[in-house]
Amino acid sequence: MDKRIFIALVFLWVGCDTTPELVRHSGYALGTSYGAQYHEIDADYETVQAGIDSIFYVVNKSLSTYLPDSDISKINRGDSLLVIDQHFKTVFDKSNLLWYKTQGYFDPTVGAWVNAYGFGPEKPLAEISPAQRDSIMEVTGWARIQLIDNRIIKDNPAIYIDFNAIAKGYTVDLVAHYLSSLGSENHLVEIGGELVAKGINPTSGEQWKVGIDHPQQTEERALQAVLSIEDQALATSGNYRKYRVDEKTGQIYVHSINPLNGKPVRSKVLSASVKAPDCMTADAYATSLMVMPFERGKAMIEADPSLSAYWILAKGTGTEEVASSRW
Repeated sequence: MDKRIFIALVFLWVGCDTTPELVRHSGYALGTSYGAQYHEIDADYETVQAGIDSIFYVVNKSLSTYLPDSDISKINRGDSLLVIDQHFKTVFDKSNLLWYKTQGYFDPTVGAWVNAYGFGPEKPLAEISPAQRDSIMEVTGWARIQLIDNRIIKDNPAIYIDFNAIAKGYTVDLVAHYLSSLGSENHLVEIGGELVAKGINPTSGEQWKVGIDHPQQTEERALQAVLSIEDQALATSGNYRKYRVDEKTGQIYVHSINPLNGKPVRSKVLSASVKAPDCMTADAYATSLMVMPFERGKAMIEADPSLSAYWILAKGTGTEEVASSRW
């Protein structure tokens, strides 16, 4: 479309003397902050907020490893009779697909390792011995669980499923779909840095602008890049905030765990951002790129025309930015 025509159409939609004000919802859910903003919608503020809250409730009830009475917590404790809901099934099926596409680098059964290193709801092991490492590897592996008649069947009761690397993106998609169902043509939904942008920002008449954090944070938050996004999802994963320092040895364990060997990944990849058609997909791929060798991850993204990615790499004492060809 010709740029001058586009500007004219925006002008007519906005009107002659007023700029649309965005309606904003924000708060705390899924262990992090969230925000949603839009312009016109077929519901009042309280109704929209109640709908958003209900989405958080059902997702937590199904998928939160931090709630002892959630479905996933019951399954992790060995309940093989529980009939899962549609939310669990949707995330399970997508995880199955992405486990295959990433050749095992995305694997929700890495939850046992997440707990062992102290990044989950359970206390970390003081030290991981070779015997403990072998034992945890025995309960790691997506191929060891099946979905049969809407029940999760594990070949070892101790297998621990953790959907935290995909559930947040899934929830972003749910909130975005909810706003669309109420008539919203332009909105931005964000949960803990994962987001979906639909349409444009009505206040500017331009694409939504979002920032990517600089991986080497100081006390003040800094952005590495600002990009425009429209009708896409974006997710970023990085090892610069979630880490644990062993009090005895001083060893730093980053939050990216390689499910193929159970080891925290130490590489030049400081953060990875992925744009995809939906946030559930973007979320899972961003996590995978943190544990994949960089060149292998880049080749995987380039091979899928629906994906694009942006990496921040360590280079000497500074950083280097690398983007896929479609970024």
